[in-house]
Amino acid sequence: MSNAPLNSGRRKFLTATTAVVGGVGAVGVAVPFIKSWNPSARAKSAGAPVEVDISKLEEGQMQRVIWRGQPVWVVRRTQATLDQLAQIDGQLRDPASAEEQQPGYAQNAHRSLKPEIFVAVGLCTHLGCSPTHLPDTFGEHVSGVKAGFFCPCHGSKFDMAGRVFQGVPAPLNLVVPPHMYLDDNRILVGQDEGAA
Repeated sequence: MSNAPLNSGRRKFLTATTAVVGGVGAVGVAVPFIKSWNPSARAKSAGAPVEVDISKLEEGQMQRVIWRGQPVWVVRRTQATLDQLAQIDGQLRDPASAEEQQPGYAQNAHRSLKPEIFVAVGLCTHLGCSPTHLPDTFGEHVSGVKAGFFCPCHGSKFDMAGRVFQGVPAPLNLVVPPHMYLDDNRILVGQDEGAA
């Protein structure tokens, strides 16, 4: 045993320094561990609303975006298309959109907030295929109807309001996602004004 005098100041300093370095190390390990509990940026964006600029969308054109991993269509309908919607009710399975395939504000004849702009999830309600937008040649599939959506996989047909025709495999109208207008040229898909 040494007879050297104890240096309690040095001992306190070394103890405090060791505690601080150990604390910093514990935080350094804990932060990445706790961060790993948060959803990834990809997971966050998968459910996030999507902003769509429709300023250059011309009559008869369709724009596609991805929301929650699904294709969403934004179509600017012509006045002739809008006029025809009421004329084909007798050929449709659910012309009044009684099934809840759309928010309440889109449960109208044109299934949209603004008559000329139609927003829909672009997946057939039969088996989830993506129908083709036929702005001028839909009459080949439904006589007298110029524009619509045709699913080539099993022959399902939808009008320009996403309403399904009778006698096809698809049981329901196309889904209209929640959406709202940020201004005249921008739509937010995935959120509506009633959402917090």
